[in-house]
Amino acid sequence: MFAETVRRTGASIGALYLISPDESVLCLDVLCGAPAEFAVPWTRVPLASPAPVTDAFRDDRMVWAGSQGQLAHDYPRTALALPYPLALVAAPVTGIRRWGTLLLMWPATRPSHMTQRERGHIQSGCRRLARLLEDAVEHGKPSPCGEPPRVLAAGTGHRLVSPAEAAADFAERLPGGSCSLDLEGHFTYLSSGACALLGRTAGQLLGTLPWQSLRWLDDPAYEDSYRAAVISREPVAFTACRPPDHWLDFHLFPDASGISVRIVPTGAEPPPWPAPHRSESNATPARAGRLYQLTHLAAALTEVVGVQDVIDLVADQIMPALGAQGLVLSTADAGRLHITGYRGYTAETIEQLQGLPVGTTFTPAGHSLDTGIPAFFADAEEMRRVYPEASRVSGKQAWAFLPLIISGRPVGICILSYDRPHAFTAEERAVMTSLAGLVAQALDRARLYDTKHELAHGLQQALLPRLLPAVGGLRVAARYLPATRGMDIGGDFYDVIRLGDTAAAAVIGDVQGHNVAAAALMGQVRTGVHAHATLGSTPDQVLNATNRLLTELAPDLFTSCLYAHLDFAGRRVSLASAGHPPALLRLPGRVTRPLDVVPGPLLGIDPDADFPVTEIPLTPGLMLVFYTDGLIEMPGVDLDDAISRLAGHLADADDRDLDRLIDDLLSKADTAGQRIDDVALLVLQYDGQG
Repeated sequence: MFAETVRRTGASIGALYLISPDESVLCLDVLCGAPAEFAVPWTRVPLASPAPVTDAFRDDRMVWAGSQGQLAHDYPRTALALPYPLALVAAPVTGIRRWGTLLLMWPATRPSHMTQRERGHIQSGCRRLARLLEDAVEHGKPSPCGEPPRVLAAGTGHRLVSPAEAAADFAERLPGGSCSLDLEGHFTYLSSGACALLGRTAGQLLGTLPWQSLRWLDDPAYEDSYRAAVISREPVAFTACRPPDHWLDFHLFPDASGISVRIVPTGAEPPPWPAPHRSESNATPARAGRLYQLTHLAAALTEVVGVQDVIDLVADQIMPALGAQGLVLSTADAGRLHITGYRGYTAETIEQLQGLPVGTTFTPAGHSLDTGIPAFFADAEEMRRVYPEASRVSGKQAWAFLPLIISGRPVGICILSYDRPHAFTAEERAVMTSLAGLVAQALDRARLYDTKHELAHGLQQALLPRLLPAVGGLRVAARYLPATRGMDIGGDFYDVIRLGDTAAAAVIGDVQGHNVAAAALMGQVRTGVHAHATLGSTPDQVLNATNRLLTELAPDLFTSCLYAHLDFAGRRVSLASAGHPPALLRLPGRVTRPLDVVPGPLLGIDPDADFPVTEIPLTPGLMLVFYTDGLIEMPGVDLDDAISRLAGHLADADDRDLDRLIDDLLSKADTAGQRIDDVALLVLQYDGQG
């Protein structure tokens, strides 16, 4: 069904990604139209990463890029790794639930827009795939994550071909040379003219890759021409020099089954561009595929934020790209190696490796950190000769110890391991060493970010009440959500204050901004309100006193505040507002409306400002909901309409559990995604017993 869906759309390459059980990663399940090697960096795509397949899944929408330019504009990291003329679409595979994403790619020769008919074909194909997945789950098919992707032939129909002998005769009569490559780049046919021009026999070349069997084609630029032909499905040409001075023109003509290649002598005149630089070293240049992997991973490492993000990226993308089955990522702190993340090891093994001295001789980690030189062990015997205990502890069969160095300072070590012996080529060692430097920088930045984040979080928690007091007659619940941009800290606050046995106060406020300055001022405002409330002051007196305090401090930040005094004996609620959004009132029977409280000015502006008091009856079952504007403000939405919408959500909410009621209100307000402002929410319900 997958291959049929790809064929019906006319796409040259197709890939099906399925969501992992924990819904954190999209895993490549099936690929057609390209070799599996091309997809190595993208076999596991974290759902949080910016890519067409992840956006299509998260937003449940079709993502279309009709040209390389549009792809570069919308998804620069993806375009960097696929620098070819192409068009692509990513469509969610959705049935009873969201299963994953279908990715389709076309040559750039197709129109840069998609018709409604084409969209309909793709959407119906995704629905059919979803039904097949649902049937597979019913029959107990396991999740594909952790399994290598299946690669299907990309045949797009029946082709009439001549007998083999006639085809060979046809190729032999043509001038120059002719050969054929499969989609993975292996020679499948060579004419005698091609063999003469390439300087090898057919027996020496059939089944090999050109850049491996012909050393003078061992340059990433030539392999990249082949990759461009496979992905773009358009003819590609390049010129190469067969030593000592035989210049040859290569013309590549691709389709879904492979690539036909015409080879002709360039002539006596050299090509208009200089011959590629050839190093005298015997080191093998990195493959074009490796270079794109390195570029892609380097771009990804610049976007990670916290230490856990670095660990996940190394585990989900770098490990598969390098074929490793095990990972240990350690940071150096206080002379010890502390393991911050691992994959492919048991907890018992990690416990033995945890906390080793930086200069340990138990494993090669200490020597690599001390010298700054990576260490590679191709098999267990090689490891046992120098570190006899290390191989027994891990049970692995090959290792790469990559020190993480920043400006000559070791920040940790990354260990990649293999379940079978693995010979590390010069190319792999170069790639791993380069990646280690990038990982070191990303890890150092991430540790600094996590430190700042923990500091900010600790400050925020210290300024907000740890526990709301138990007040007889009141059910209370509250929630604070920081803005998703910035330091995860803000100026929103709330509090419930017990005032003896017959009264209580509730307050909510919002200091402009979501940074350390806002949080510090918030702490001062909350302290001022709490101090004046406990003196028995009325709501207007509390706000007047707090306002004078802020005016004297001259903080240059605006502060809104809503204060309520609940008198259980007199059965009254008195409220005063300093420019804060109105509280919501819900009565028994779910009658819900915003309270009409006349607001005074924001705190800290006018020392002589007045704050009118509004009173309402305190009846059994009455519920008050206090909130900050981060819950209701949305671009293009009128504030009164947003408040009315929130009141409607409150009317429909179940009040048997106030925490669940808050969860319901937050989900209806769509606070789970990006929040440009803090959100505070305080809910009180009077049960009539106070």
